[in-house]
Amino acid sequence: MKWKRLGPLILLPSLVFLILFFYYPIALILKDGLSLSALHYVLSDEYYRHVILFTVEQAVGSTLLTLALGLPGAYIFAKYDFPGKRFLKALLTVPFVMPSIMVALGFIILFGQNGLITNLLGRDPGILYSWRGILLAHAFYNFPVVVRMVSSLWQRINPHYEEAAMSLGARGFTLFRKVTLPMLYPGILASAMLTFIFSFLSFSIPLIIGGYRYGTIEVAIFTEIMTLLDFRTGSALAVIQLSMSFAFMYIYLKSLELYSRTEEQRVFQRPSKLSLRELLSLRGLAMVAYSVLVVLFILAPLFAVLYDSLTRDGSFTLEWYRHLIDSRYNPLFASDSLHAVGYTFLFGFSTVFLSLLISLPVAYALRRWSFPGKRLFDALVMLPLGSSAIVIGLGYIRAFHKEPLMLLGSPYLIVFAHTVIAYPFVLRALSAALGKIKPSLREAAMSLGANDLRSFLKVELPLAAGGLLVGAVFAFAMSLAELGATYMIYVPKYTTVTIAIYSYLGSRQFGPASAMAVVLMAVSLAGFLIIERTGEEVW
Repeated sequence: MKWKRLGPLILLPSLVFLILFFYYPIALILKDGLSLSALHYVLSDEYYRHVILFTVEQAVGSTLLTLALGLPGAYIFAKYDFPGKRFLKALLTVPFVMPSIMVALGFIILFGQNGLITNLLGRDPGILYSWRGILLAHAFYNFPVVVRMVSSLWQRINPHYEEAAMSLGARGFTLFRKVTLPMLYPGILASAMLTFIFSFLSFSIPLIIGGYRYGTIEVAIFTEIMTLLDFRTGSALAVIQLSMSFAFMYIYLKSLELYSRTEEQRVFQRPSKLSLRELLSLRGLAMVAYSVLVVLFILAPLFAVLYDSLTRDGSFTLEWYRHLIDSRYNPLFASDSLHAVGYTFLFGFSTVFLSLLISLPVAYALRRWSFPGKRLFDALVMLPLGSSAIVIGLGYIRAFHKEPLMLLGSPYLIVFAHTVIAYPFVLRALSAALGKIKPSLREAAMSLGANDLRSFLKVELPLAAGGLLVGAVFAFAMSLAELGATYMIYVPKYTTVTIAIYSYLGSRQFGPASAMAVVLMAVSLAGFLIIERTGEEVW
């Protein structure tokens, strides 16, 4: 009885953190931006209307392109087993957790004026500084979302449905369209909405690859605040962006509910071995052609960055990697590379600790308690997923620039920002792992005298260790990749690797930027190889 009365107190630290470092800054933005005159100014200006429209258009285009590239990959990973599959799946996941600035770097190395593809073709392919480049980069970035979510669901389709349809004469595309595709809709819709949200809130890719001609709302907010110092217009744009992204978030959460219910099916189809005979068939040749396309499009930017980090003027060198352990002051980013690497990893580990600490009580409450407004509570604690890093940075500037909450310039504020950005992914991974545990195990523990909390800590949490590991890896990778919020609130002493890469790009020094990016890429790849060993799903 005592635990039932005091149980809700375990949520208090998590709620206090979210209120102080997410809802309060967002509320200040809403207060500043919900001015009728400011909103009217933005909505009546032709330039801002074009920015808002283009932001939606490029997000739709990016989503459609990502689905077109990702669905065949989801089919291959769901249906076939082949040597190196786990490594390839982990490698294909790396783009999603790479700093978006590194994605831009890869595209510059490939498609720039002296890029590898440009030199190979003998002319500029017209990818950089265009809407085409933005769509391609977003597809590269979000490709893993579609592949992993849809392939996971595809493996859980009960084969009896397809067998019954085949017995009635359905074959080939008719079988896929009328039987398989409807059962894949939850995965396709959820992955499409997540891709759309990430593309809608994208910052570095439109800024660097699109340029100001193809700026998005995120770029416009950054420009108004950091360049023009116009907080009024920036806040109004942020309010418009928040209202749209929260609406998209609601649709995503509804699709995620449907996806989670479908994913809970106990049927799990084991992939079949890909034989040489099947590989030489028409279907096999199509899969080979698709794989070549994936290697060229998805892996080429990663390998281009790796190649660039190991060469100078066409010759092999490790000079750029020596920069990583150079303790000399670098005027480009007002710090030194060694401290940038050190602070990046320190922020990453701190984000992991804090994200897990906040997510555990929330996951416990959503898993165990029934209370009025539970669905609304679930949506509210997931709202950070629908907020952009730039808006969070703007909120922190407004909230923590004076006493008694003078935190601007503090390393703690960077960790708090990273935690707010990473925490929804940790909560999702942990909730998914807890949802797979049979209720009978908890009931057995309680029948032996354990109370509700004790059975959770002693029985369910150890069984959800895979979800904890996935959440930890994801939080670490998201912290390493973060640029937008960090750039708005950091001081030079606490420069991170992503900020250093951005500074190198600004001065056209691609070698040291590539070396730093390779370090982040290697760490992310190692993390996702660990996830593949656990067998847990990320999304």
